[in-house]
Amino acid sequence: MVEFSPERRYVEDAGIVLTGLGLPPAYGKVLGWLLICDPPYATATEIAEMTGLSKGSVSTGIRMLESTGLVRKVANPGRRGIAWELMPDAFTRVAESERFRLFRQLMDRGIELLGGEQSPLTDRLVYTRDLYAFVERELPGFIERFKTEHARKMARPEAGDR
Repeated sequence: MVEFSPERRYVEDAGIVLTGLGLPPAYGKVLGWLLICDPPYATATEIAEMTGLSKGSVSTGIRMLESTGLVRKVANPGRRGIAWELMPDAFTRVAESERFRLFRQLMDRGIELLGGEQSPLTDRLVYTRDLYAFVERELPGFIERFKTEHARKMARPEAGDR
């Protein structure tokens, strides 16, 4: 069995978690490395070296993560290659995206296609639509509460709060 450093183990675990969400493990590994790397940015070559991925897999992973607003290009003074970093607010940006609305609208179309809410064929669509409508309605307030609480936490001088 190959022994990995704790950092590499974290990267591997990130790949497993994202695979469980239906995404290729390479995306999770790239994301995992960008979550923990120091400095908080890395080139595609560095990511490939630290994750064990091919440069092609890293490039594909970065493109996907960039298209979803999770990572961005950053200055890389004195070093070769373009560097990438995780957006500071990456996960709240993803949560605030229109994905919930789009999925709710898809469920509405399915309900209409199958004869409306009263049709016995639409039970699972109505349930799923109602869930996504609920999340879509509640998430903005939830994220604002999180941002407020997090800002308060980060403003406290006690290091133990972090």
